[in-house]
Amino acid sequence: MTQTTATGIGFIAVLLWALLALFTVGSAPVPPLQLNAICFSIGGLIGIVWVLVTGGAGRLRQVRWTVYAFGTLGLFGYHALYFSALRMAPAAQAGLIAYLWPLLIVLFSGLLPGEHLRAGHIIGALIGFAGAALIVLRGAAGFDTSALPGYGLALLCALTWSGYSVISRRLGQLPTETVAVFCLATAALSLPLHLALEDTVWPTTSLGWLSCLALGLGPVGLAFYVWDIGVKRGNIQLLGVASYAAPLLSTLVLIVAGFAKPTASLGLAALLITGGAALAARASAVRTQA
Repeated sequence: MTQTTATGIGFIAVLLWALLALFTVGSAPVPPLQLNAICFSIGGLIGIVWVLVTGGAGRLRQVRWTVYAFGTLGLFGYHALYFSALRMAPAAQAGLIAYLWPLLIVLFSGLLPGEHLRAGHIIGALIGFAGAALIVLRGAAGFDTSALPGYGLALLCALTWSGYSVISRRLGQLPTETVAVFCLATAALSLPLHLALEDTVWPTTSLGWLSCLALGLGPVGLAFYVWDIGVKRGNIQLLGVASYAAPLLSTLVLIVAGFAKPTASLGLAALLITGGAALAARASAVRTQA
């Protein structure tokens, strides 16, 4: 598999994450941790079927338990911190801080063996972040100092996912099938926390059930498998900058579905995100030629 192909496969995760908001809205009134348990169970079952079909069970037995612990903490930790941050701080501001992870991926990737950051990668990531900020904040008020604990959790959220993604690059020799175990373990951790902290509420309509199923199949399922391929074998800097397309595409999907309205700031955000990704792609192309 070429690096270009792996990068393209990894970008499928960004496309799937663009559907996260739409399906999450459709899954109401299921509480977050219960939704986590449902969706990661579905995502894990996808991987188990894949393992059985390809005969990869033997490869899974050769993986050390520390790797499974790392992957589970990455998936579970990110979602637990994200949900907690949005409960303790205004959603727009906390979401923006959490969305530092693409920029952090670009910066942290410079610490990896054989990877070299160019100015275009960093500038492109900053421009992309500015575009994401326009979408996420949407004219929200300034940062509230009383919500500092929530902002801190949002920053930990960004560090968790960027760290998981970059360290996964170092584990490139490990099979992607391990993600199935990560998903099932995340579901297993989410269930007792849900029972302890939330009231169990099931979907009340067929749309709600279909939304839960779609989340588990796509944004909280297949996305993690293709992302694993992308960060392990693809261009991780370009993939990091391209991830800023997720909030843009997510907003466009909500507009098409009738849950949001188009604005001038959305058009400007599209230009910033596209420009940032193009700048990072050019930097990658120059690096490859060199």
